[in-house]
Amino acid sequence: MAHDSRPRTRVSSIGNEKNIGVTSEAVAGLDPGSWPVLLAPRLAQFAGVARDEHVTRAARRMAVPQSTLSRAMVRLEQDLGVELFARRGRALALTPAGRAFLASVESALAGIERAAEAVRADADPATGKVAFGFLHTLGSETVPGLLREFRSGFPGIRFQLVQTYSDEMIDRLRSGELDLCLTSPMPDAPDLIARRLDEQRLRLVVPDDHAMAGRRRVRLAEAAEETFVTLEPGYGLRRITDALCHEAGFTPRVAFEGEEAETLRGLVAAGLGVALLPPPAVPRPGVVELAVSAPRAVREIGVAWLDGPADTPPVAAFKRFLLSRRGRLLH
Repeated sequence: MAHDSRPRTRVSSIGNEKNIGVTSEAVAGLDPGSWPVLLAPRLAQFAGVARDEHVTRAARRMAVPQSTLSRAMVRLEQDLGVELFARRGRALALTPAGRAFLASVESALAGIERAAEAVRADADPATGKVAFGFLHTLGSETVPGLLREFRSGFPGIRFQLVQTYSDEMIDRLRSGELDLCLTSPMPDAPDLIARRLDEQRLRLVVPDDHAMAGRRRVRLAEAAEETFVTLEPGYGLRRITDALCHEAGFTPRVAFEGEEAETLRGLVAAGLGVALLPPPAVPRPGVVELAVSAPRAVREIGVAWLDGPADTPPVAAFKRFLLSRRGRLLH
């Protein structure tokens, strides 16, 4: 059988190393000349003919004209440059190459079937899935309470929960890993939609033996000479802390950076600095939480999602639920 010039394994060099394999574009089906684009429409037809070893029976079972199926198999062999069938009149028998190809094709078709069933299951209105991200500080009470209330009306909907910082959640929204997220501050980007749900007052947290510990409220400017413990850059609360201190007329002197608000409270209790934090789920010994009278120390909390893609029914239901909690998210 004559071989024609069809896609072959590509070799590319990066530095001194050679990467051998189909390019990522071809694997993703983006390259018009890739094997997936070339062969995919005929793989199910090949599997049907191979199982029956008879074109007429396979065509009848698949409701495809026999001539169409016969031409598809001939073209498939021409594309591959390999004989897949030994022809005996109207009957066919797989060649060794055909048997090897069939095993891989059946595995690929089974994978497609599983993938299709998985995405259909995730979109089911009663039992589908919501990928939901939220800030660490909302994980102990706010989010569990929201999920309990929502699932009282939608008991079968499943959740994939991601607890992380604001920049990471926005990245995951854009990559499709998250459907919705509760974040602060509110993102302002043309590819995102965000809706304010509530606001949370921030407190200046000081050690219980601090000079200001006996007071109920302070102006943030009074902490200008203090050492601060804060979340790492990239966290929304860190940006808010820096902005509030700037509004109060100073740049905070940061001694420790962490990833969890409760860890920061522990550092404050140990006398290692002060912090601007939302209220704790439960009181923490060793610290005093002071109201900030100026500037107005709050953080807005909202729900965000990617603009454009249509929501699946479970995502749409949970989005409606969150929006209905505007002004009551934290209470």
